[in-house]
Amino acid sequence: MSPPRIATALVLEGPGWLVTREFPIPALAPGEAILAVEACGLCGTDHEMFDGTMPANLPLIPGHEMVGRIEHATDDFLCSRGLDEGDVVAVEVFQRCGQCKSCRRGAYPLCRKHGMGDSYGSAPISLGCGLWGGYATHAILTADSLVHQVPKGMDPVYATLFNPLGAGIRWGQTLPNVGVGDVVAVLGPGLRGLSSVAAVSNAGAGFILLTGAGARDRTRLKLGERLGANVAVDVRISDAKTLLKQETGGLADIVVDVTAAAPAAFLQAIELARPGGTIVVAGTRGVHTIDRFNPDRLVAKELTLIGARGVDGPAYARALELLADDDRFSAIPHDVAPLDAADVGELLGAMAHGDAPPLHAVVAP
Repeated sequence: MSPPRIATALVLEGPGWLVTREFPIPALAPGEAILAVEACGLCGTDHEMFDGTMPANLPLIPGHEMVGRIEHATDDFLCSRGLDEGDVVAVEVFQRCGQCKSCRRGAYPLCRKHGMGDSYGSAPISLGCGLWGGYATHAILTADSLVHQVPKGMDPVYATLFNPLGAGIRWGQTLPNVGVGDVVAVLGPGLRGLSSVAAVSNAGAGFILLTGAGARDRTRLKLGERLGANVAVDVRISDAKTLLKQETGGLADIVVDVTAAAPAAFLQAIELARPGGTIVVAGTRGVHTIDRFNPDRLVAKELTLIGARGVDGPAYARALELLADDDRFSAIPHDVAPLDAADVGELLGAMAHGDAPPLHAVVAP
């Protein structure tokens, strides 16, 4: 009898503690498939779980921005998605039952059956076969997993940008319904902020302001101008509100706050929004809170406030189209680590505490 096939993965056992472990690759249940992971992008959630800033259901295999090849699949899985074994796909973070009220209205990140507890990169190894993250050679795809075919020939490392770019499309463009000529302010020049800039630029925004803070953001602000920002400003040097008024004669129709570990940026978002404007607060802030916030600041301007946690299928699909067609994204640099605990830990540490943190970090098993 041949030995069982084995997957290798990095398991986060505790803060700062990644351990290499082996897992048997399971037999497939109806509607399932096995993904051979080719690349997995890293984001702020990864390094915050790694350093213990963000609570997590440990131990788990991190990594929720997966691109990989369908190595083995049931006929049900392939037929329901129009795929073949060997196709390269991008995996959505959340699963979808398709039956609950949230799923039926298209808000499946709020699925009643699934959710954060069994989302990719967050599910514990005690759940099922344990292969729920991209820091691994293989991952399980269930009947409720959502995938998108990657354009033929696209480099898997580059393709992992589908996740942050999808976020930029939904958070920056779709949710606030950016229109031609709108004045938009994007707070935070991380990968999702830069993606938001590109998305609202493609939507025909009339003016885009991008903000950052300090020397760490200098290169990112310059990249933001290449991606479509009219002005990129360091708020430690220049007053963003004054600059916005000088450039446009007023304030922003839409403000997209995608800052990380900077809750005070929300107060700046209120200042930058025009009366009757819209603010999108996207992503999670973990333990970071705002002191002495008065909600009357929202009331006085009659602002619309939108919270955005997840990304949906149309945004991911559009992101893959843009990655194939828009060469501006080739300017984004990639820092790639192999599936090695020390190398990945070093990369996560640089993201959290480095003087020049990588903009797009990737694990490539």
